[in-house]
Amino acid sequence: MSTPVHLSSQLAVNVLDAHSLLAAFGVLGVGAVLFAETGLLIGFFLPGDSLLFTAGLLCTGSTDHSVHLSLGPLLVAAAAGALVGAQCGYLLGRKAGGAVLARSRSQRLHEGAKRAEELLERYGYAKAIVLARFVPVVRTVLNPMAGALEVPVRTFTLWQVVGGLVWSVGLTLAGYALGSSIPNIDRYLLPLVALIVVVSLIPVLAEVRRSRRSAGSKAESR
Repeated sequence: MSTPVHLSSQLAVNVLDAHSLLAAFGVLGVGAVLFAETGLLIGFFLPGDSLLFTAGLLCTGSTDHSVHLSLGPLLVAAAAGALVGAQCGYLLGRKAGGAVLARSRSQRLHEGAKRAEELLERYGYAKAIVLARFVPVVRTVLNPMAGALEVPVRTFTLWQVVGGLVWSVGLTLAGYALGSSIPNIDRYLLPLVALIVVVSLIPVLAEVRRSRRSAGSKAESR
């Protein structure tokens, strides 16, 4: 009787809740979710930021949660999911072009695609690929967009690895560091996750502000 009960609990997992995902699938679930979020357009709604931070938090053993993860395997799974997923998304975009995106009826996904294309055009390949990692939905659609726009493979691979490692490892270690230094930090998890999301947007906002200043300076010089 225990097997069906365990199976039903996994089938009942809430894919939008980081705790639920980690309780059901553990470290392997982190890799699978990041792969789906960064490599498959259908994964645009998955909670990558909160999942990484929460997973790092659960490695400390200082929370009241029943799930405890190992930091080493977690970092490997997170990095692998983020990097392989992005490369897969790029290859799909290169082969299928915008056909898959065009068939989607999700307005949120199309808005993300527009923002991704704007990032590539405004900041160039390197900055756009790295910055996109920190913007929900955009980090899903930028990879196939880069493939469809024929961004050079070497350029995309280099910068998606840089951005992917900073994002996945950085957020995981942030959760681990806070969990190690603050007792019972899981009580404040929701506001902390919100703060992490806001902080992750700072590089993008800084680039937008600098770009506007640069455009204003050029306009005044004319």
